[in-house]
Amino acid sequence: MDLKNEKYIILEIIPTKVSGGDIAQLSALKIDGIKLIDRFDYRLDKDKIKSIDILNMTNYDNESFKYVKTTKSLMNNFKKFIEDLPLLIIDNSYTRNYLNVNNKIESVFKYLNLDVNDEVFDRLMNKYNLEPSNYLVDLLYEALIKEL
Repeated sequence: MDLKNEKYIILEIIPTKVSGGDIAQLSALKIDGIKLIDRFDYRLDKDKIKSIDILNMTNYDNESFKYVKTTKSLMNNFKKFIEDLPLLIIDNSYTRNYLNVNNKIESVFKYLNLDVNDEVFDRLMNKYNLEPSNYLVDLLYEALIKEL
């Protein structure tokens, strides 16, 4: 894919479990080349999340997110947002498990010449001289801008 000349989505999913759980948070950016078109920041209602660790992990910028009662509702909104655009994902052990879409899916790290591991975001910030952020999609977007 030629990222400089195409529209695409960068996304991050935080699930309640590696598989068989709910999506606690989904953040995504709609990009045209290197221009940000729109963003999608949704969370599952906090009373639906039973894991204290996940609640703590997603307890920032609460007013910036839209809250929904079910993963199904979150995914229905996400499918409208992404249309038929290709998805660049953090290709970890769970993201593909939660994406029930027909869109083309690729690892975002392919375009950043990085392998996925536990330190990938530390390496990403060092490689592109980025400041830490709670929004991993924003870090990925900034890195792509510098790479392209």
